[in-house]
Amino acid sequence: MTGRRRTRSTFLPTLNRPVRATVRMAGALAACASLAAGCGVIPGATGGGGDDPITVMTWAPQDTSATNKPGMPAFAQAYARWINAKGGINGRKLKVLTCNDHNDSVAAAKCARDTVKAGVVAVVGSYSQFGDSYLPDLEGAGIPYIGGYGVTTAEFTSPLSYPVNGGQPTLLAGLGKELAASCGPVALVRADTIAGDELPPMLDAGLGAGGHKPAIDQRAAEDTTEYTQPAADALDATTGDPTKEGCVIPSLGDGTSTFMDSFQRARQGRPAVRTAATLDSVDQTAINESGAQRGPYEGAYITGWYPPAGDPRWDGMKKVISAQAFGDNRIDAADAGVQTTWIAYTVLTKVVQSLGGGDVTSDAIRRALDDGLKVSTGGLTPTLRWGAQGPLASIGFSRVVNADVTLQVVRQGQLVAARNGFVDTTRALQDARVD
Repeated sequence: MTGRRRTRSTFLPTLNRPVRATVRMAGALAACASLAAGCGVIPGATGGGGDDPITVMTWAPQDTSATNKPGMPAFAQAYARWINAKGGINGRKLKVLTCNDHNDSVAAAKCARDTVKAGVVAVVGSYSQFGDSYLPDLEGAGIPYIGGYGVTTAEFTSPLSYPVNGGQPTLLAGLGKELAASCGPVALVRADTIAGDELPPMLDAGLGAGGHKPAIDQRAAEDTTEYTQPAADALDATTGDPTKEGCVIPSLGDGTSTFMDSFQRARQGRPAVRTAATLDSVDQTAINESGAQRGPYEGAYITGWYPPAGDPRWDGMKKVISAQAFGDNRIDAADAGVQTTWIAYTVLTKVVQSLGGGDVTSDAIRRALDDGLKVSTGGLTPTLRWGAQGPLASIGFSRVVNADVTLQVVRQGQLVAARNGFVDTTRALQDARVD
């Protein structure tokens, strides 16, 4: 089972969020200086030295009426069983705690408080739409947030966040960059919300990098249950140029599948248009549920953060699933959440290995990452290395160190690579008009 995040997620790269994060961090460090225990070292914590297990947390929403990502905590526990069967990390057992944030800000804050109370050394491979609810507690306790799904701006600005992908901004910029040469008029169909207002500049940055004019901004009511009129409007906007096929890009979170149903009906008898999307709105599960090869996504271009699920670079993750979670239908190897969790735990394992026989504390993990430790993910991402500022700090995303995306296409109902390698969106996003 996979979930797709809703359009309420925010990526607005305003400058006040990094300032707030920096102020909170400064306060946290000042408080730590006055404590004998030191930042990130909690009396009785299970992540220190000796034979105690290394305790981490993975959280995600489960059993809600909105986005659900049960595969992330389920895979995290499978990873712990797998690594422990191999002798642990540097001879230390890995203990994974999990929490359900229920897609609720209060529950997300409680997950963070429980994390601090448990003496957890890191939050790894998690999903939550409420960065402003959980990050203050993590920042106050000095607990790093490694490999979040990339749902909110907070993950790309907090000094304690170590993201492994570039979130929705990179997906849209990469899609625009790729479609610029082959598309006539481009229409972006998105929710008429503050969060939706943040999407056009990212797509337009990619289109502009390819010499294409900005997309036509088509807004749709967030709470609509059918998209007959938005689909017709998108077709009207993209079929006016007889010399070049237009492109329609729905970015409606959970509403994307509903839009595509309406769009499939509305396009009958109309000039041909192409469709495209981003993996946060359309994944293999959505493609299967919509009819696979006979569905509306056949032939659509889709940008993702990582290689397609059939790529052999995922074999290591699939071996973990086969060995420790075979038959667990919560875990789907094609789910970007599960994939992100695998990469996040790869980072954690390599960080702990780099500490040798030293104590494994939140402070030690942060120091290793902040001191420029290079982490290879077997080609699933570029080599990851965090520093004080990433290349997208100028537009507010100071923690982004991976702005690469992959271009995929739906062929015979399956997401496959449309081109080899990654598309780097850094330069396109640096020119994004985010004000």
